[in-house]
Amino acid sequence: MDVVTGLDACSTMEPDEARVAATRERLVTAGEATRLADLFRLLGDPTRAQLLYALLEAGELCVCDLTETVEVSDTAVSHALRLLRTAGIVASRRAGRMIYYRLADAHVRMLLDLSREHLRHEIVKG
Repeated sequence: MDVVTGLDACSTMEPDEARVAATRERLVTAGEATRLADLFRLLGDPTRAQLLYALLEAGELCVCDLTETVEVSDTAVSHALRLLRTAGIVASRRAGRMIYYRLADAHVRMLLDLSREHLRHEIVKG
């Protein structure tokens, strides 16, 4: 009797122990995986994504400018910015009574740029 194997199954049914060990050495830890999942969950909200891309394009904006740009209430923008600031994704500076927000660092900019590029690539490819 022939055994039918799915397309995504191993044909040998035996793992490559050396490859598994080498990969496991470079694998993120459980704690890092949790933090990464939390980060992507935070970035997974459409309003927060729009705010981040607004900051990516503008460099720095106050809450009222962000509210106008993404057409969301100032309460929603403030709440989103608080979450993003706590997570270290955006930073702020005070100028008198105004608080201006910007992306926290080049890593955030790179993550946003790469994500947008991947999205555009998938659209062209798909």
